[in-house]
Amino acid sequence: MPTYSIGQAARLLRVSPETVRRWADAGRLPVGRDGAGNRVIDGTGLARFVRERAAESERDGAAGPPTSVRNALTGIVTALTMDDIVARVEVQSGPHRVVSLVTREAVDELGLDVGVTVVARVKSTSVHVDRS
Repeated sequence: MPTYSIGQAARLLRVSPETVRRWADAGRLPVGRDGAGNRVIDGTGLARFVRERAAESERDGAAGPPTSVRNALTGIVTALTMDDIVARVEVQSGPHRVVSLVTREAVDELGLDVGVTVVARVKSTSVHVDRS
């Protein structure tokens, strides 16, 4: 069974190690000790916690409007190239660079510009960009 350090779990969850420690101290994450006495998080318990957090976010509406697209990358528009019909939108989401071709009309309707926060939704071969 895989285990994760507090730091590894924090990177996976995209939160600070202190947040993971608080969740562990509150009993929300199953924590044990490795051979050196360091706190470790059980991989199965971490997976369960991630699913529960995602379900909570979905119930609270934090995930945005209802959609069948499950791969959502929040990021910032870093480049925007447009002609009369098509626009090329570059988004940086953490270490991930996502490039999407959309209509110029969509860019105008969403008010997209360099520096704007967006959500790139990826399904199959399509990337949908929603303003967040």
